[in-house]
Amino acid sequence: MSTMQVQIATAEREVYAGEATFVAAPSVAGELGVLPRHAPLLAKLKPGEVRVHKPDGEVDEIFVAGGYIEVQPDQVIILADTAERATDIDEAEAIAAERRARELLESRKGDVDLARVEAELAVMSARLAWLRKKKKRS
Repeated sequence: MSTMQVQIATAEREVYAGEATFVAAPSVAGELGVLPRHAPLLAKLKPGEVRVHKPDGEVDEIFVAGGYIEVQPDQVIILADTAERATDIDEAEAIAAERRARELLESRKGDVDLARVEAELAVMSARLAWLRKKKKRS
């Protein structure tokens, strides 16, 4: 079975490093599927789920809030703005963060950077939807 090396990291830490037979990632142009010996490419990621299919048949699922994916024939490197496993996310805090972003957007008080708040709300909503989907499957 052919494999490739996969690394998923943020500025703060490495979230995943290992071999994979397939990687699926949420690019801004649509879901990107990568097999070993894929043609080189660089793509921007949007908030969503990265699925790493390991040689033993297990699948690691990691939420990324955006970033970039670099693909080489024998490796995939994802540099994410943030990256988390479902077990790392506190659902109550995720709900509170989404609520705060919504309230800030609705109030439009002071020097609120609307574009930044809208982007943050999109990430928070996608993160919470992903977490709820994962809980339903469990």
